[in-house]
Amino acid sequence: MAEFDILIRRAKLRGRSGSLFDIGIAEGRIAAIEEHIEGQAQKEIDAQGNLVTESFANPHLHLCKVYTLQMMDEEALKDYHGEGMGKAMTAIELAARVKEKYDESWIIENVRKALREAARFGNTHIRAFADVDTKAKLEGIKALIRAREEFKGIVDVQVVAFPQDGVVREPGAADLVRQAMDLGADVVGGIPWIEYTDAAAQQHIDEMFKIAKEYDKPISMLVDDAGDPGLRTLEMLAVKTIEEGWHGRSLAHHARAMELYPKPYFQKVAALLKQAQMGVVSDPQTGPLHARVKELLEEGALVCLGQDDISDAYYPYGRNNMLEVAFLASHLLWMTTREEMETLYDMITVKAAQAMGVTDYGLEVGKTAHLVVLTQPDVLEAFRHHEPPAYVISHGKLVEDVP
Repeated sequence: MAEFDILIRRAKLRGRSGSLFDIGIAEGRIAAIEEHIEGQAQKEIDAQGNLVTESFANPHLHLCKVYTLQMMDEEALKDYHGEGMGKAMTAIELAARVKEKYDESWIIENVRKALREAARFGNTHIRAFADVDTKAKLEGIKALIRAREEFKGIVDVQVVAFPQDGVVREPGAADLVRQAMDLGADVVGGIPWIEYTDAAAQQHIDEMFKIAKEYDKPISMLVDDAGDPGLRTLEMLAVKTIEEGWHGRSLAHHARAMELYPKPYFQKVAALLKQAQMGVVSDPQTGPLHARVKELLEEGALVCLGQDDISDAYYPYGRNNMLEVAFLASHLLWMTTREEMETLYDMITVKAAQAMGVTDYGLEVGKTAHLVVLTQPDVLEAFRHHEPPAYVISHGKLVEDVP
């Protein structure tokens, strides 16, 4: 009889109707997927006919800011959620006030709380942004790197050095990003649309690419996050990615102005995205405008969903629960057919992982076992209830002892 570390019995799998399956996990990896496995394990789990899938991935979370809403008034929230998002830049400037109080000692406690929630909800991969500027300095980066090590093997955290307040308009920010990379950040961030001119936005992108190439790191940039159809930083980022040969290593976030693009320009940008092999992370639950997700999907572009914020100046809710994010997106994007729900599920699992560059992932024999055993039998019911999974498996181990 085969020996396994974990054996999941009677699991329902997406795309395999009818039969239930057993999943054997050994040495951290998926060792077998069969209708019935003759074997024994140290830990046997009865899925009870419910869905077992890849664990969840969140490619966009401002982790240094979680649970800071109570530290400030709601002026930034009002501006960011205002009709047409015309005051999005003002909202960011207002929200920056909390960074005057930044200190690793209190940030780390908030970060731990958010990552415990991630573990509880089966969210095992997070691309986490930490503001890096003359106010925040490196306090957020230090907290996220510390938490990344504490939660290793439970939640994989990709730390993004993020110049939230700009590079050209915030002298010294680029040097701080470089210092963050020296400390061990995983991803070079950016927010070029925050600059005052197109020339400055291009300089912002160029500066961050210079650092990314120097450290051989991927890039994540928030682009066109306001209600202005004239914003063009998504296009700039895609073109720069192609020019620098950074295909598949650049990721665009938000792109809310896309909702206002003329159709011909949208199609041009979609073509550039595909050529750059660059995904778009949409967070439709955190702002009145959002990327044209359904049309991007029709064009064959890579699209996924992110949590974005948890109880901060931009969004009052959030639990690091990607089923909840997809549930909200189903309403906001009007993706309510069974087929569209399956697409949404991909956008919080396999597509999100792809966008983050996570390759050793998937419900396949040989892959590292990052799995969730849900409490419901299908995607519809999983979205309807958006409950914590019955079991979470990360790196082939059952998640039980969380820091």
